[in-house]
Amino acid sequence: MESTDKHILIVEDDPGLQSQLKWCFDDFEVLVAENRKNAISHLRRYEPAVVTLDLGLPPDPANASEGLAALQEILTLAPHTKVIVVTGNDDRDNALKAIALGAYDFYQKPVDPEILNLIVKRAYALAELERENRVLSKQVNESPLDGVIANSPAMIQVCRMVERVAPADVTTLLLGESGTGKEVLAKAVHELGQRSKNKLIAINCAAIPENLLESELFGYEKGAFTGAAKQTKGKIEYAHKGTLFLDEIGDLPMALQAKLLRFLQERTIERVGGREEIPVDVRVICATHRSLPEMVKDGSFREDLYYRLSEITIDIPPLAERGSDVILLAKAFLSRFNKELKRNIKGFSTDAIEAMENYRWPGNVRELENKVKRSVIMADDSQVTAMDLQLNFTESEDVMPLNLRQVREKAETEAILRAITISDGNISKAAEMLGLTRPTLYSLMSKYHIDHH
Repeated sequence: MESTDKHILIVEDDPGLQSQLKWCFDDFEVLVAENRKNAISHLRRYEPAVVTLDLGLPPDPANASEGLAALQEILTLAPHTKVIVVTGNDDRDNALKAIALGAYDFYQKPVDPEILNLIVKRAYALAELERENRVLSKQVNESPLDGVIANSPAMIQVCRMVERVAPADVTTLLLGESGTGKEVLAKAVHELGQRSKNKLIAINCAAIPENLLESELFGYEKGAFTGAAKQTKGKIEYAHKGTLFLDEIGDLPMALQAKLLRFLQERTIERVGGREEIPVDVRVICATHRSLPEMVKDGSFREDLYYRLSEITIDIPPLAERGSDVILLAKAFLSRFNKELKRNIKGFSTDAIEAMENYRWPGNVRELENKVKRSVIMADDSQVTAMDLQLNFTESEDVMPLNLRQVREKAETEAILRAITISDGNISKAAEMLGLTRPTLYSLMSKYHIDHH
């Protein structure tokens, strides 16, 4: 696929005007077509964002019928293309008809190159902005799970597992480093499950002091301890018919582990200071950044509780192992913080992209979110730079497989995902970056099972 980033198409049958317009747009790769057939051919091949269209085209250059037909065909094939119709001084009615059919703007002859160049640049800028919004919306709305932005094979696998597990209503354990998105996935399990119409109650076992955690989980009776002025339900009771999310379950004190195990076995609780057994119907999702098997070995976590909690275990990879997801997430955060902070940062510079790809992200997605938010606040230019992100990175030390076929497949897969992400899903651009034709890229994507939404 022969492609550049900034194609525009001039549809004009007058050789003199063709020549004048061809040299009018220094910032663009200019394509010229003298009739409707050639215009459509260029449109299919190069996918230009902007088209200037003379309405008086052969075989009937004295009238606008062929030009208007070309306009309709262009917008049918590529509805987001910005078409600027060029008309004669006495052809205002047809210009307005073209606008009604979906043309972006019209310009009347004689041509002033400076003014037309300005109109084209404005149209191109709008086309790019709309395209970025469509891509980002598609990435967010068509991700495997609501709220999860993922393109890497590792995270797609996690998402597929969540989709399979969610309807089963089994206890689920999410394992992953801090900041990898365990809470987002817990919400996804709840929303895709049978209890989605009821509450999701979350509690962080590491954030509440040990002496308060029992009453937070199980509730208490009036007079159970000093300050217990009334009967109070705990988080487990409030989650009845819904889902209970126990974050950082690895920090649960040993004394409460026994009480939680009894609840999971019997599905009843007793409030602190109470004797009544209260039945509770709830799905339990747990998460931790700690290694529970290691904790079982050293005696700090009950083995029987571990097996109760891990009916289904989902391992969430750290951000550094998610490849192109880093840039995908960064763009989503940039869009969000642009709105929240009322900024208009256009994107990331090349050095920023390289820095993000090489940084190890010890704080994972949460750290990326914070870095992007800071950069949106601090950026002086229209793009976020590596300096704005304040990243100190070293080269990746991933272990390379010895099998040459595996090395090639791994490298090609990563390169394709990176190109697709950087080009915002534009396959033509991705193919150009990779030095491939578009059919070759599609063939490789099929070979390596790379989805393109």
